[in-house]
Amino acid sequence: MNPVHILAKKGDIAERVLIAGDPGRVKLLSTLLDQPRLVNENRGYLVYTGKYRGVEVSIATHGIGGPSLAIVLEELSMLGGKTFIRYGTAGALVPELDKGDYVIVTGASYNQGGLFHQYFREDACISPTPDFEVTLALYSSFKTKGLKFFTGNVFSSDAFYAEDQEFAKKWSERGNIAVEMECATLFALSKMRKLRSGAVVVISDSLVKGGWISKEELEKRVMDGATAILDALINF
Repeated sequence: MNPVHILAKKGDIAERVLIAGDPGRVKLLSTLLDQPRLVNENRGYLVYTGKYRGVEVSIATHGIGGPSLAIVLEELSMLGGKTFIRYGTAGALVPELDKGDYVIVTGASYNQGGLFHQYFREDACISPTPDFEVTLALYSSFKTKGLKFFTGNVFSSDAFYAEDQEFAKKWSERGNIAVEMECATLFALSKMRKLRSGAVVVISDSLVKGGWISKEELEKRVMDGATAILDALINF
């Protein structure tokens, strides 16, 4: 099967791929690559490929939500991608997390049905967890750079505007420290397709304490953590 959304060809996509939801963030992150070239802009899914410390890396847009990420993951893997790290944002579900904190994701909860039912063809209870070695590399890289970070489970939501304080109480009591929209799909689908994946999120807002990080501060935190993620990614 050939990709129908990402109009790149084999050889355009590296085996190691950093993915993010926001095309603006992908464009910003691409500045960390040597001689980045834009290999796709169809459907707004910007994809850049270049070298980081001499190793070929692609940085790609996955859009918002599980279905969008699933399309991108499937198509990038068709084109040669093998190891994927999501670098996104999340809302805090616990008071210990402050805006701008990093979370290395160790697992993702989700609501059954929808995309998961369609892929698994039943309401199966699966365990969406990242690749252990990718997660260990991220942990070691963040430690080496002296960046403050947390590790923990997130809830992958399909309804951004259905999240409120009651939602935060329910899902934090079930062991989740943050909410985002894609990790459960990333981890589950990676297992199905025999791909490696991991994820780091930056806390952009808090459902417990309220408030949002500024665009400028978010961009600074994203760039501060990006080299730690890329250093981990090139190990694979």
